[in-house]
Amino acid sequence: MSLRINQHRTAARTLRTVKAALVALSLATLAACDQLLGVDNPASVTEQSLGDPTLVPALAAAAIQTAQCGAESFAITGGVLSGEYWSAAGLVDNHTWEWRSVGDIKNAPGSCTFSRTTSAMGFYTPLQQARFQLEDAFARLDKFEDADIPNRALLMTQMRAYTGYVLLLLAEGMCDMTIDRGPKMTKEQVLAIADDRFTDAIARATAINNSSLLNMARVGRARTRLDLKKLPEAAADANAVPANFVFNIEFTDGGDARRENRIYNMTIRNDYESVPPAYQNLTVNGVPGSVPDPRVKVKDAGRNGNDGITRMWQQQKFIAQTGATPIPLASWNEAQLIYAEAVGGQQGFDAINRVRTANSVPTLAGPAPTGQAFTDLVLEERRRQLFSEGQRYADMLRYNLPFQSGVNRKGQVYSSLTCVPLPNVEVLNNPNFGS
Repeated sequence: MSLRINQHRTAARTLRTVKAALVALSLATLAACDQLLGVDNPASVTEQSLGDPTLVPALAAAAIQTAQCGAESFAITGGVLSGEYWSAAGLVDNHTWEWRSVGDIKNAPGSCTFSRTTSAMGFYTPLQQARFQLEDAFARLDKFEDADIPNRALLMTQMRAYTGYVLLLLAEGMCDMTIDRGPKMTKEQVLAIADDRFTDAIARATAINNSSLLNMARVGRARTRLDLKKLPEAAADANAVPANFVFNIEFTDGGDARRENRIYNMTIRNDYESVPPAYQNLTVNGVPGSVPDPRVKVKDAGRNGNDGITRMWQQQKFIAQTGATPIPLASWNEAQLIYAEAVGGQQGFDAINRVRTANSVPTLAGPAPTGQAFTDLVLEERRRQLFSEGQRYADMLRYNLPFQSGVNRKGQVYSSLTCVPLPNVEVLNNPNFGS
């Protein structure tokens, strides 16, 4: 039961009109967003004209588009950092993320662009741009009445729910954070704001009887509270999500790189990322020669990638550019695994088996493991069920799991970097940070 945002279609017809205004808005964000300086101004749209209520839905749609691009960027970048993918590209800005080159990563805050000459790895700029645009659109919507803007209450709910996710991903992936060139913030401080946005979204979605946004925000808040170690609260949110629920990132095929399925582009279309041995030929319950695990479908493409060294193993989870194989942003599968981790014991074990059954995977025989054995089990279930969705990276940081180390197949030495440091463009331009 995925949400189809009708405003996207209407907004697409007006985005060209407000493009210059969006550029101006984005430039008002952090220094980390300075890549927009290279965007041409195709029209003359004044800041005052953005007070026109007929333009606000377009601003909201553009903010959602940026947020979805940021979530994709987090998923593929986190996949490379966590070892779900190896770089098979010949592009310098790509393979440095695999061996976690600290200097290069500090100079690569990310972008929503994509081409044959740059893979635009990184997620800081897209997510920060999205955060600003979402909060700005919400503030503009808040100045009007329902009679002024069609679906105003829906749009405000969307702004809050997506803002929660953007902040959640930034909190999970960054070593430190800052908002609007403010002081350094801890992970917990950012998660607290995300929790507030999700809570507001839940109240608004309930008021307008929108179950899709309600459950999207429930999953987001459950994940946030799991990160904050508020386990009873996380379990309650997760357990309220109905079976079969999924909220997908939307795509179009061609014309705008920001609206394309970046995981498909980088792992299949362009041979930039290859699935490493740790995710190849996985079988149910890890028994050699048994049934292949349908949650981690990969195939040998029979050739090396663009680097001429790395064998191309392609993920088969997202095999199309358009909505045929969408990327989940929030799902019942994830919610049940959050519940399992939060409650443990037989209840958690039963939740794991519910997810297995729903995904055509044989259930595990009891009794439920305890202690570290249960933690290992739920993390392995998450590694498989949520493969290539950006979750493994967050799990590795939450549990301080070991990252790839030593020397890779290209002779590159893995660094000790785990979380992503603030980019240089932020540190050097934020008055609260030393140069």
